Amino acid sequence: MIDYSNFMILQQEAGLMLVFLILLVYDIFGTEASMRWFRLIACGLFGIHTIGGFFSGAAGVAFGGMFISSTMTVFMKNLLNVATLLVLMQAGEWLRTPKLRIREGEFYIITLATLLGMYLMISAGNFMLLYIGIEIASLPVAFLAAYNKYEEHPAEAGAKYILMTALSSGIMMFGLSYLYGAMGTMYFDDLGQQLMIDPMTILGFVFFFAGLAFKISIVPFHLWTADVYEGAPTPVTAYLSVVSKGAACFVLLFTLYHVFGAMEQVWYPMLWGLSVITIMIGNLFALRQKDMKRFFTFSSISQAGYILLGVMPGTAQGMTATVYFILIYLFSNLAVFGVITALENRTQRTDIAAYNGLYKTNPVWAFVMMIAVFSLAGIPPFAGFFSKFFIFASIAERGEYLLVFIALINTVVSLYYYLLIIKAMFIREPDESLREAWSTDQYNKTSLLICGIGILVIGFLSGIYEHIGSLSAGLFT
Repeated sequence: MIDYSNFMILQQEAGLMLVFLILLVYDIFGTEASMRWFRLIACGLFGIHTIGGFFSGAAGVAFGGMFISSTMTVFMKNLLNVATLLVLMQAGEWLRTPKLRIREGEFYIITLATLLGMYLMISAGNFMLLYIGIEIASLPVAFLAAYNKYEEHPAEAGAKYILMTALSSGIMMFGLSYLYGAMGTMYFDDLGQQLMIDPMTILGFVFFFAGLAFKISIVPFHLWTADVYEGAPTPVTAYLSVVSKGAACFVLLFTLYHVFGAMEQVWYPMLWGLSVITIMIGNLFALRQKDMKRFFTFSSISQAGYILLGVMPGTAQGMTATVYFILIYLFSNLAVFGVITALENRTQRTDIAAYNGLYKTNPVWAFVMMIAVFSLAGIPPFAGFFSKFFIFASIAERGEYLLVFIALINTVVSLYYYLLIIKAMFIREPDESLREAWSTDQYNKTSLLICGIGILVIGFLSGIYEHIGSLSAGLFT
């Protein structure tokens, strides 16, 4: 008799596919009048799916060990769900601009397709399923980057993203072929038990890591990021900088700890150097930017360096600090891009000069941007301070005080360029064309309210960090 109980661990995947199919049918057969409700139904259905994810904790394996579910993987998917829901809420006003001349339903459907790939990435117990998940998550993003198909910059962003994705996928697959040739298996558990440190395995790991580093925008694999982030529509940029990067970081955590743990002597010094150069390059290039999207591109590159710091210890504390950091980064970065989206919809500008005197015309949005920027900078009492503190504590536990010192110095540097935004909003006078107050729709307002609450409250809720710690401890016992 066939046992179907293992399929219970696919609850989130099944729920997402159900939402996807409903929206797909609605988009195909819906009338022009009924499409007015598409955004409400899309956000409502996905919101139900997101809430339901927090009540889905089934653990186990399926498909011969290729798919693995644990309380930690469920939690990670829930974080991606929350971030995706916020992006969908922020995107609606932009999608309904007349110049797009395209059905808005396509955006929601393609976005959910990429999210399904990220689910598979996180729950993969085999490198083949991981690779399939990466491809499902990556290819549709190129369509999203080029969504404004009648404009030059989105088309360029889509072309660059698809080329870089193809290159990184080829590099990763090349590394996986070496690993399979050396070990004769692609299963995580088998590789973790049999892994031997020899030139072929090391080369396979390096190529695999390089392919994944493209997704996270780790220096020197970051060169595509600024052009794609700037050219893509702002909600897509937000999705790339938070959801896509978060999923890739979760994969890096799992593979380093449970597949390549025996190779720590190989990857630890590599991550040491890459984390330092990523933080430094991200900060230094951010100092030169005048466009807000490019500005926060290099900010996100710098944040990727801090994520590497949390990955390095290879302990439950390191995993806890990293997941917690990504949680805070989620709310902080999406708050920033929510304000950028709202102002861009109003003025069609993303340069920093458009934020001059924002406090005088729109004090609420200036306040949201301020707390988001301070959180990214790690200033107390905002949540970003606590996330950076736990990252530094996890690496200090390894005795890496020089690395902590370098990271702290770079945090001070980042404070300087973040304060440039504060200066523009609170000190400079607004342009003549921007002296009138402006607003955004209720969906974006709600998303910014959620982000603001997350930034102000999560750092003080110790139970969240402790919960993540208990999930991490379960993976190391």
